Amino acid sequence: MREIVLDTETTGLSPEKGHRVVEIGCVELLNHVPTKNTFQVYLNPEREMDEGAQRVHGLTNEFLLDKPKFKEIAAEFISFIGNSKIIAHNASFDINFLNNELLKVNKNKISDDKVIDTLKIARQKFPGARNSLDALCKRFLVDNSNRTLHGALLDSELLAEVYLELIGGKEPDLALLVESKNENQEDNRNHNRAVEKRNKMLDQRLTKADELNHRSFIETFKEKPLWYK
Repeated sequence: MREIVLDTETTGLSPEKGHRVVEIGCVELLNHVPTKNTFQVYLNPEREMDEGAQRVHGLTNEFLLDKPKFKEIAAEFISFIGNSKIIAHNASFDINFLNNELLKVNKNKISDDKVIDTLKIARQKFPGARNSLDALCKRFLVDNSNRTLHGALLDSELLAEVYLELIGGKEPDLALLVESKNENQEDNRNHNRAVEKRNKMLDQRLTKADELNHRSFIETFKEKPLWYK
């Protein structure tokens, strides 16, 4: 099972008011295990940044000026998420912004049935408690000390850890066992190939005369060695 933990940064709070996405960060999970496969991109929003938004993520108009526009990376983004479930915190915010960007370039929207909202899960598990990403990191002892500013990829990585705790904790699953078994089998195959290669090299080094001399030497033993045939 493949899932994508996703976060965005934006120029403001509302796509209906013309605000745009300025960063996308994604982390891949396979069978609830994070992989090293990620997607991250900064975007030129083609509009000015709100001061409040800039205080949150620190991205400036000048920094984003030479970054690609969403239409230039849309195909790569769509390919990365594929048909996977999307995991996001307060998911409606991110998905509304992304769907707004997708519609602008005539691409299909992300459907609601593909989205899992970790904020909803947290509110069900901890009603009345603070359930921001920072609060959940603190509750689950997830190290967020590097989160001085919001960042889409960093927040996705933190959310991936939080999500796994929300659904029951990070425990090895069948996929890990299968992967470990496959690695052991490959190690055994590599070992067998090395032994075969070594034996062939030894066979090539020994001549018939060497074998006869060795056998004659063994015949001088009073007792036959156990390994002698």
